[in-house]
Amino acid sequence: MTPAIEGRPALRVYWQPGCTSCLRAKEFLEANNIPFVSINVRSSETAAAELAELGLRTVPVVARGRDYVLAQDIDELAHFVGMAVSRTRLAPDELVARLQVLLAANESFLAAMPPERLHDSLPQRERTWLDLGFHVAMIVQGLMTAGAGGELTYEIYERRAPRSWRTAAPAIEFSQATRRGLTSWWAEACRRPDAPVRTYFGQRPLDSVLERSAWHVAQHCRQLDYLVHEVANVADSPRLPPGVLQGLPVPEAVWDREVVPGDSSPIS
Repeated sequence: MTPAIEGRPALRVYWQPGCTSCLRAKEFLEANNIPFVSINVRSSETAAAELAELGLRTVPVVARGRDYVLAQDIDELAHFVGMAVSRTRLAPDELVARLQVLLAANESFLAAMPPERLHDSLPQRERTWLDLGFHVAMIVQGLMTAGAGGELTYEIYERRAPRSWRTAAPAIEFSQATRRGLTSWWAEACRRPDAPVRTYFGQRPLDSVLERSAWHVAQHCRQLDYLVHEVANVADSPRLPPGVLQGLPVPEAVWDREVVPGDSSPIS
């Protein structure tokens, strides 16, 4: 248990394996030497009840006593812990261009996956390798839904690939259709990149949700790259294009230290 600081209760970080925002929040606190209690909601017997007491069902959550922040946004997390952050942000047009490249990479990774590994589960998640590729496209679908006047809900991120998809082909086609839809959507949405949009973590400007979607997709593409090369050891398979991560605020690590696919022991 991490001790309290200056008489205040210790920070508690509620997270789950494979969650990009969770990993980024933990890395931010660690990089700034801010101690916290790490609570994996997938293995903790009390985490669900503790979150319910706060009226919450999603992660990441950083809490101190009954005060908390939904740590989807590092700027908001920094404010919660009394810090300020400053960084250069990519322009919205560039973020959309990166998403196009990343979706194409997602399709390449799906095509390279050995068929017998598609339905392997990720550690401590009800998500398979195929689900992860599907999730990448769903992140962009959620962005477009919010940007078209709907709402980015947590349920969109929790959807899994249809059980009828036994091969990678439908997921690849879905990702390709998402790329085409992104082009059409942005032709209209680019007129108001700062328009307010609704999300499960509150109302945010479109360009902020666009940036979050871009690095969210990028992080999962890093994970797909890892699965194909480090776990499945597929020879001569594609890698992430050089420079596609530059300027995106992705986490330092590809996976949480506690749970790494293909590794039976924690990484220090």
